Amino acid sequence: MTQSPRPKVEIYTKWGCPYCVRAKALLDEKGVAYEEYDVTMGGPKRAEMVERAPGAATVPQIFVNDQALGGSDDLQALDRAGKLDALLGLA
Repeated sequence: MTQSPRPKVEIYTKWGCPYCVRAKALLDEKGVAYEEYDVTMGGPKRAEMVERAPGAATVPQIFVNDQALGGSDDLQALDRAGKLDALLGLA
């Protein structure tokens, strides 16, 4: 039986953001690799984040296979509901 490839996980963060730390800790705990984009100073990655998740003014913003999941609270809620592992290819 072949294992399906892990989804692409991306997270937009800011330096010193406790919600970003919490979201990354959950992903780390699950052993999920992710690409982190620091938008502390704004710039093109910040504009990219806003374009990908219209109305998203806060960080972190988390994407799985280009689908916006939302922020840290959304990630935690998916985990509590037992839905996160499937999204991350762990189930």
